[in-house]
Amino acid sequence: MSDISTLESRITAALDRIRQGLDAAGGQTAADPALQAALDQERAQNAELVERVRVLKERQDTQVASLTLRAETQSKHLMKLDEELQQLRASNVQLREMNAKLREAVTTGLAPELHDAAVNAEIKALSAQRSADAAEIDAILDELKPLIEETSHAAG
Repeated sequence: MSDISTLESRITAALDRIRQGLDAAGGQTAADPALQAALDQERAQNAELVERVRVLKERQDTQVASLTLRAETQSKHLMKLDEELQQLRASNVQLREMNAKLREAVTTGLAPELHDAAVNAEIKALSAQRSADAAEIDAILDELKPLIEETSHAAG
């Protein structure tokens, strides 16, 4: 960013020197071929600097847009992963409660509805664990995919 600012200040300074030279000469530049050649050279350098600034700004804008998109994607994945982890925690709490009730029922006499509830809670916990694992794998793959693409573009 400081390179762009430096180039802009150099361009502005060059334009000011050209204006001062034109104002001081008062239209006499056409009579002096050396002065006209210097003016043409300054204009060419100025055009080149303006083009370089434009290219740098375009490149910077592209990189900023790419990084913004990656950050938004990562944020969405993290939110999904957090949601999956919250579900996993809730399922684990429910599983622990059901197991405690089952242990209590086993010591006092087996109740079939508690056994069914415990099995259902365990199934939900396993399902939530699987979903959390899948979300984590997706987040890792989404993070690795741009790196792999960058490597393949650099190599190819």
